[in-house]
Amino acid sequence: MATERFALVFPGDPGSPGDQDVVVVEPTGQTGPGGHPVYADASGIVRAEISDRGEVRMIASGGQQVPRTPVMAKPLP
Repeated sequence: MATERFALVFPGDPGSPGDQDVVVVEPTGQTGPGGHPVYADASGIVRAEISDRGEVRMIASGGQQVPRTPVMAKPLP
């Protein structure tokens, strides 16, 4: 069974040591290019394919988007 939610932890902006951005994502019911479930935030802008080993592949949700790679994906209850 797939994890229902993940917290994607992104590095903070340069010059802001210790600050991190956290985005909670939930399953979309879709499968990504690697065959793993796709998760998205409530806005649908942050999308990620997350494997059963916690590997994250960010998926662009718009034409000019260049998504950052998170430091980690933490499973949430």
